[in-house]
Amino acid sequence: MCLQAAWYHTYDALAAPRPARTTVLRRRLYALSVRLRWHPYWTRTAAVPAARAELRRQGRQLRTLEGAR
Repeated sequence: MCLQAAWYHTYDALAAPRPARTTVLRRRLYALSVRLRWHPYWTRTAAVPAARAELRRQGRQLRTLEGAR
């Protein structure tokens, strides 16, 4: 879930108006995407759409909780 939350955080930073360091943010987003896609969890579990949707939901929830601190 932390990887997914980091992905959302990076995506939000890149989507902000006139973001600084866009190349760094794009590279980080790409690296996080690769890590999420090839995480060992998906070799043990069927990569069904519902499981990936749940991961995204929990990642958004974690991002929201981190932002409230």
